[in-house]
Amino acid sequence: MWDILLLDCHVASMAEASNAPFGAIRNAALAIENGRIAWVGPAKDRPTTAAREVRRLDGAWITPGLIDCHTHLVFGGERVREWEMRQHGASYEQIAESGGGILSTVRATRACSEEDLAYSAARRARAMAAQGTTTLEIKSGYGLDLESERKMLRAASRACELANVRVTRTFLGAHTLPPEYSQDRNGYVDLLCETMIPAIAREKLADACDAFCETIAFTAVETERVLRTAQSHGLAVKLHAEQLSDQKGALLASRLGALSADHLEHLGDDGIATMAKAGTVAVLLPCAFYFLRETRKPPVAALRRAGVAMAIATDCNPGTSPVTSPLIALSMACALFQLTPEEALTGMTRNAAKALGRQASIGTLETGKLADLAIWNVSEPAELAYWLGANLLHDRYLEGRSDQSRSA
Repeated sequence: MWDILLLDCHVASMAEASNAPFGAIRNAALAIENGRIAWVGPAKDRPTTAAREVRRLDGAWITPGLIDCHTHLVFGGERVREWEMRQHGASYEQIAESGGGILSTVRATRACSEEDLAYSAARRARAMAAQGTTTLEIKSGYGLDLESERKMLRAASRACELANVRVTRTFLGAHTLPPEYSQDRNGYVDLLCETMIPAIAREKLADACDAFCETIAFTAVETERVLRTAQSHGLAVKLHAEQLSDQKGALLASRLGALSADHLEHLGDDGIATMAKAGTVAVLLPCAFYFLRETRKPPVAALRRAGVAMAIATDCNPGTSPVTSPLIALSMACALFQLTPEEALTGMTRNAAKALGRQASIGTLETGKLADLAIWNVSEPAELAYWLGANLLHDRYLEGRSDQSRSA
């Protein structure tokens, strides 16, 4: 017997094997049993299996729960003063000289308790859940010492528990140099590789390791050492690459079999080719592009031609993307990067799951996968990237349990 049967609905399965746009199944039925999808397809074809509860959705669309595969959701303080300074013409260098930038968030995060970090991040996670998000990736990287990074990663788990969202945690100790190592790059990379990564992996505080490979952050040589160390300790790897310049980070990421390379505004043809061959996902971050008023776009057309999977994420962070709306990220991906609505939604479902290494269990609506669902009051799934600021979510299911039933 099924636990729940959803009827009077349409399903955007986002399944890769489907020939229909959005993997659409109109006049569909979806059954849930033990937190997983037991059956999905046209309602007229459904088996005669009984269900403990039948729910009719009045023609709503069901999509996979949205997956935000790149966030920096845990942090102390905010950086609104820096944003104001930018509006008055201040440069990145001027802001840094005035005490701003990533290191201002490092100071604030180090000063916060784990509980405060968890509760502030939970508020942001709840806002994302209210727009259909069921899985979040959360990076550390505002601690830059072992205890503060541990604190951030524990807070990430607690925040998502409070917000009823699944979490994937990523260690980003190689975000920038902490102030105490500003004159000792080698010393900090040694600390990352010899102390921090082994401890984080041993304590199972992270699923993956990321690094910022850029002229203002870490070189390709330093980045490779960090990521190879992470792999040797059983962590998957990801990479901030080619955001401000082409440092060949995508080539490195592909060579290491990274799950994803993220940002990619300055990605070259060689990086595209290697990503396609390696199956490394391109994670595009249109909200950061918008907030920073960038003009150079990621090479979307070339990625499309090469068959590189493209994911979309909010990049929620206090400095360059203070965005908690996955739907705004979808709309910006279309308006700024010229993705189609189907490509954008694929980027926050199937391809986002792949960017987290979770494609076997989430990201599409297929039999056997976890019943992570977002149910929308829309007439077509393309509307998710069309409306700005609209309240479109009807209900959200995490492993077969709806938010409405929790609150009842």
